[in-house]
Formats: sequence, C-alpha cells, structure tokens
Amino acid sequence: MRTLKKIVAACGLGSAILLAGCSSVEPNGPVPVEYLSGTTLDRHQIRVAERTAYLEVKLNVLDSHLRLEEKAKIQAFVRDYISRGHGPLIMSLPKNHGNEELAVKAVAEAREIAWSAGVDYEEIRGSAYDAGGSNTAPIVLAFKAYDAIAPDCPQRSTIDFSDATSNNDLPTLGCSVRANMAAMIADPVDLLGQRPLDESDLARRTAQLELYRNGESTTAARGESESGAVSTAVN
Repeated sequence: MRTLKKIVAACGLGSAILLAGCSSVEPNGPVPVEYLSGTTLDRHQIRVAERTAYLEVKLNVLDSHLRLEEKAKIQAFVRDYISRGHGPLIMSLPKNHGNEELAVKAVAEAREIAWSAGVDYEEIRGSAYDAGGSNTAPIVLAFKAYDAIAPDCPQRSTIDFSDATSNNDLPTLGCSVRANMAAMIADPVDLLGQRPLDESDLARRTAQLELYRNGESTTAARGESESGAVSTAVN
C-alpha cells in the first residue's frame, strides 16, 4: 500500500512539473497577441480629423465691387462646401473697415454667389470681426470639414519576407488597401457613421419584387443601340 501511495505521489509531482513547464511557454507561440482579435484591416484604421476650411476674400478700397478673381475664388469655395461641408457656411464681415460700404457690398455679393450655387440662405451664417480701420482686411468665409488620414504603412524594405517562422500575415498586408480608401472617400465624415442614409425608392423596390415573383427579368431593358457584343470592325 505504501509503495502504491509513493507511485501516486510521484505521478502527481511529475504532472505538476509538466504543467509548470507548459505554462512557461508562450501560449500563442509566434502569433502576436493583436492577431487574435479583429481582422487584418482592423490593424490599419483610417482616422478622421475635423478641420475648418476658410477663404480670405481680398477687398480693394479703390473698387466698388468684388473683383472677378475674388468672385471665382468664392465660387470654388462654395462648390467645396456643397461637396463636403458640414454645418453653416460662415461669412465674416470686417467691421471698422477702411471702406465699410465696399465690405457690406462684398458680403452681399458672396451671399448671392452661394445662393446661386444652391446654398440656402438659412445655411449661411453671418459674423463680424474688428478690422481696426484697415483697408486690406478681407472677408473671411469658413465651414467645417473632415479629412481622412491614411494609416502609416511600414516600408516594404523593413519586412523580412523570408521569415517563415509562422504563417501570420505580414504587417504590410491590407495597409495599402486602407491608404487607397482614405484617398478615394468623398466625404470622410461617413466613416464616423453620423450621416443618415437617404430614403429608399419604395416604388422601384416594389416593381422589382413583382418582376421577380412573376419570373421575369429584373434587369433594365437594353435599347437597339446597346449591346455587349465585341466589335468586329478591325477583323
């Protein structure tokens, strides 16, 4: 009986030693901890930064209206606002300008340019700043915008492609995809998920569903001038 107890005790001690030895080994082996959660693209996030876009419209005290080149700048700035601006379009008037009449007329012209481009008057906000009697103080236009910041992809020269220690994906995998997405996104604020989606076309969806139920084609009909055939003109 004593011999049996000694054997059991020895086996228990051996198991404990074995388990202790296993626990000292890195549980993930050569696999980095960050590889165990998320996907490859999650490791190369696109960041979104808020900024204020602004334009200084020069005023010439010898003029009674905005010059053509300044009007062209406003038109381009307004197009940019319509494309990716958020919140109101701010137009700041220089108070105590050397030519107050010109400053007021210039702001009115800027508002008219914005309205003609499709910006409602309700979307335009007025403000003022002290020009201190300066003749060169500009009108300032501003709006809130967002920029997509691409991930900082590691240089390929820093990667050892011959390292076959594990079957892990390389640190560069997916980074170029994210960088390209950051360059192509029209309005980076969409990455924040705050802008509501447009309403769906219920009538169109119902018509497509009826075609599907009747076993008819749901694709758009092609006209006589439309064809997917390859031209034989050069044969």
